[in-house]
Amino acid sequence: MDKLRIKGNWNELKGRAKQEWANLTDDDLLYVEGKEDELLGRIQNRTGKTKDEVRSWFDRELDNV
Repeated sequence: MDKLRIKGNWNELKGRAKQEWANLTDDDLLYVEGKEDELLGRIQNRTGKTKDEVRSWFDRELDNV
């Protein structure tokens, strides 16, 4: 998961994440630079996916941005 690419494309990625996992809220998807692991943990808790699954999803989506 490329932190710099996420930061630059966060609004688009946030929208895609909400489409993928409808139960995510804006609070779940708050991006704070340097706290990417916390973000992954919040998404993991809300979706039931592993951190690796969430990280892989973001990597795939970043390739499509």
